Amino acid sequence: MTRISTVVRGLATTLAALLAVTAASVPARATPEPVAPPDFVALHRVDPTIIQEIRYFTPHNFVGEPVDGYRQPLCILTRPAARALRTAQRELLRQGYSLKVYDCYRPQRAVDHFVRWAEDLDDQRTKPEFYPNVDKSRLFADGYIAEKSGHSRGSTVDLTLVKLPARPARPQHPGQPPAPCFAPKDERYPDSSVDMGTGYDCFDTLSHTLDPRIQGEQRANRLLLKNTLEGLGFVNLAEEWWHYTFKPETHPDTYFDFPVSRSSLTGRH
Repeated sequence: MTRISTVVRGLATTLAALLAVTAASVPARATPEPVAPPDFVALHRVDPTIIQEIRYFTPHNFVGEPVDGYRQPLCILTRPAARALRTAQRELLRQGYSLKVYDCYRPQRAVDHFVRWAEDLDDQRTKPEFYPNVDKSRLFADGYIAEKSGHSRGSTVDLTLVKLPARPARPQHPGQPPAPCFAPKDERYPDSSVDMGTGYDCFDTLSHTLDPRIQGEQRANRLLLKNTLEGLGFVNLAEEWWHYTFKPETHPDTYFDFPVSRSSLTGRH
C-alpha cells in the first residue's frame, strides 16, 4: 500500500507541474479598451472651424505633463453638445470671433491623474503659474480638484474666444519663468485667445466668471462667451469662466473612461 501511495503522489505532483506549465504558456488575454457610445462624436466632424488646443495632451497644464488618457489632441463630445457648439460658432463668426476649445470629454483615468497630482504635496512645479495664491493642500477643500468631473459625462467643455483673423500666439521664450495665470495678458503664457482676465485653469477667485474685479474689455469678453452659450442651452460653472455644460445632459449619471483618441470612436461596435 505504501508503494502505491508513493506512486499516486508522484503522478499527482507530475500532473500539477504539467498543468502549471500549460497555464503559464497560454498568453493572458488583454482587457479590451473601452470605446465611446455611438452618440459621442469628434467635434471637428461637426464643425471643423472651431479651433482646438487640447491642453491636457501637452505638458503645459497644471499637472505639468501630458495627462493620462489623452492619446491625441482631439475634442470628443456628445452629439447634442457638439451641435450646440456649431450653432454658437455660426453666431460668433458673424461677429468676428471663433470658439477655441481647451478640453472636452475627459476620461476618468485623467481625473484620477489629477487626484494623484493633488495628493503629492511635494510636486509644486506648476504653482508659480497655475495656483500662486492657493496652498496645494487646499485644492480639494476649495473645490479646484475633485474625484469626479462632469467632463467625463461628455457634455461639458472648456473653451474661450479668439478674435478673427486668428493669429498664432507669440512664442514662449525658452527658460523664461512662468508668470502667474492672472498676470497681464502680455506677460502670462502665450495664448491666441482674447483677454479673459486670467489664463485657462487658473486656480484663483479671479477666474470666477462674474468676479467684480474683472471689468472693461475682459468682462465684456466673458459676457460675450457666456451670453452666447447660455442662449443655446449651456450652463456656466460660476467658478470658472471657461467651463460650460450642455443641458439636458445625454449621460447625466455616467462617468466614462474610454481614451481621447480616434480609435475610441472608430473601434466601437
